[in-house]
Amino acid sequence: MGSEDAADARQRPSARSGRQPPSLNLGSRIGQWFRRAGSDGHERHTLLMIGKSTLAATIAWVISYSVLSAQAPAFAPFSAVLMIQVTVYQSFSQALRYLGAVGAGVAVQGIVGFVAGPNLVTFVLVAVIALVIGRWPRLGSQGSQVVTAAFFAFALYITATSTMERAAQLGWIIALVAIGCTVGVLVNLLVVPPMRFRSAEYGVRSLAQSVCDLLTDIHPALREGELDEDRTRQWRRRANRMEGTVAQARSAVRTAEESVYYNPRKLLSRQYRRHTFTGYAGVVDALERVSYQLASVTRTLDMSVSETGEGPRRTEFLGHYADLLAALAEITEELSAIDESRLVEQARHLCSLAEQARNYAQRLSDGAEDIEFLVTDRSSPYGTLLVEAARLQEEFQHTCDLLQRSVDREYSTGGGSRKGSAGC
Repeated sequence: MGSEDAADARQRPSARSGRQPPSLNLGSRIGQWFRRAGSDGHERHTLLMIGKSTLAATIAWVISYSVLSAQAPAFAPFSAVLMIQVTVYQSFSQALRYLGAVGAGVAVQGIVGFVAGPNLVTFVLVAVIALVIGRWPRLGSQGSQVVTAAFFAFALYITATSTMERAAQLGWIIALVAIGCTVGVLVNLLVVPPMRFRSAEYGVRSLAQSVCDLLTDIHPALREGELDEDRTRQWRRRANRMEGTVAQARSAVRTAEESVYYNPRKLLSRQYRRHTFTGYAGVVDALERVSYQLASVTRTLDMSVSETGEGPRRTEFLGHYADLLAALAEITEELSAIDESRLVEQARHLCSLAEQARNYAQRLSDGAEDIEFLVTDRSSPYGTLLVEAARLQEEFQHTCDLLQRSVDREYSTGGGSRKGSAGC
């Protein structure tokens, strides 16, 4: 390799990042997971939910067991954990539905039990009535809790020895569930509350960071030619898990829309009144398509790792592929730091990054044309990878264009002014 080629190689985004292929041993994987938890991605969300759920369950248990000495204290922490939802709005909504479902189940047991007594016929009647009530659409996902509460109530009911004790047991169930719901909602509200005005940004950041983390793990391995089944299988699994991150991002955008609708600040500020969040929703849709295409790339790499034989052609092809993925990783890195106050500059920068990625996609395509078997050999995985790379680059281009058009539209309708044209 000549001096110019060596200098060019050092300037490639896959080499410029300085990243090396991550180790595959268990300790290193655990360390990588916790490092990813330091960014706004799926891992941080998981740790946060676990921590808040643990805190809510502990507080509820202390109240129900240590303070109130309840006979069945587990109802409180169980209910508290269920109330740790993705958003505070959902916590309130689900708490009301859950309380309604539990109240209905306990009421069914109370009415039927006191009329028919503690016997098998009572259990059958309670089950049928609770299952019917649980199908009420207003209860939503909490509908199943009607029959669950009814069965628990029946179990406590038949162990009681007097009518007063039975009534007290049923009352305790409702009281403990109410305590758990209250604790869960308060913890979700007061400890790193997820419901905030800028949650749409968080949704885009989280999804983009997940894509970025995967891309920045793939391209160093491709650049160094270090492909093996364990590594590609891990990539494939992570790509497939992004469906959950997409759902969280959509929920975050909906949260932002809800926060604007119910937030009194929109009455005080023109900035809040003009927000529609359609741009963020569109970016999430575009990133969803990116995640699907990335899943296709990882699937092809995983299925064909044994077919990509060693040789200079393989090294050249994977090197160009690594450059493209690294360029795309730079786009997702910028998206993972999206900030409304810098959106105009970021949109412009994203356009330049998209142009850079397009150039590397063209270099990959041009290089592939010089390797005849990539085109003529249908059994070769390289041809499939080439098509998927083109589609992946197009989806990223569309994402950047979409955000740029959204910025242009926002400023034109919001009374702002900026220079530049719509689209990249």
